[in-house]
Amino acid sequence: MIIIGLVMFPSFKAGEMEDMVTDSRDDPQTDFIYCFGANTEVLKFGSCQLHSGHKILFLIIPGNPGVVGFYRTFMQTLHRMFGYRHPVWAVSHAGHCVPPDSMDMVEDASLAAEGDVFGLILIGHSIGCYIILEMIRRDPELKVLKAVMLFPTIERMAQTPQGKVMTPVLCQMRYVAYLPLFLLSLLPDRLKTSLIKLVFGGIHSLDLSVVQPTVGLLSGDCAANAMYMGGQEMKKVLERDNITIRKNLEKLIFYYGATDHWCPIQYYLDIKKDFPHGDIRLCENGFRHAFVLDTGREVAKMVVEWISGDLTTQVL
Repeated sequence: MIIIGLVMFPSFKAGEMEDMVTDSRDDPQTDFIYCFGANTEVLKFGSCQLHSGHKILFLIIPGNPGVVGFYRTFMQTLHRMFGYRHPVWAVSHAGHCVPPDSMDMVEDASLAAEGDVFGLILIGHSIGCYIILEMIRRDPELKVLKAVMLFPTIERMAQTPQGKVMTPVLCQMRYVAYLPLFLLSLLPDRLKTSLIKLVFGGIHSLDLSVVQPTVGLLSGDCAANAMYMGGQEMKKVLERDNITIRKNLEKLIFYYGATDHWCPIQYYLDIKKDFPHGDIRLCENGFRHAFVLDTGREVAKMVVEWISGDLTTQVL
């Protein structure tokens, strides 16, 4: 699940990327901030500070686990295809990233416990598509002209094939996994890397840039926080917010997986029936739900093709 918030669109020709080569502009900056008392990572391609000259911001809100490093290739491709002109940022979920040594996981432990910051936080740095609908609902004046909803889990998560398996694990048996997670966190990073590559060995075109973020996820409390958030998703992502979708239908692009166990094809058929005039697409490329593992570049190119027509319109 990823949301790309578009404040305004530039003029662009999709073919411009093909002749580009990697340069220093492909290197992102990582910032760590406390958001509502919880350590949060922000991955930034392009400008690290927004100013009046910026007319567009691509904002990526990841799925779960909300580790922004998983989206590096996807973000880098977007940044390059737009000629490095516009910042592309991603915000991690609270507590899903390993903080630097100078920062604690939470700024104030009592505040974190009181505010439940590692759950389903509906203030802009939580799970992608569901959260962006909530953001639009809460603030109708939010200047988002387009929201691209990739593999959207916006309804009935516990009733999906994967949800039926994971709900008891995440909601009732989560604590059983904490001990092995703790033991894994004690392993040296080199051994963690080897184990992760072994687990991912079945993915033919694995994007190696996802290995290091996975190593980080197995450090400290990150995986436990991701599991807790998953349990909250099973409990809280229930009915589709048709009212918000209907009010903002022209802003939304939905892209459903053809074999997505977190969002079965019946959900695509249902929303297509309810919103026949919406831009609602079904994957024809065989992309997996966790597309960042092997097709981040391909999905980014596809997104650019979708919105390239709107870009010129908005600039003119």
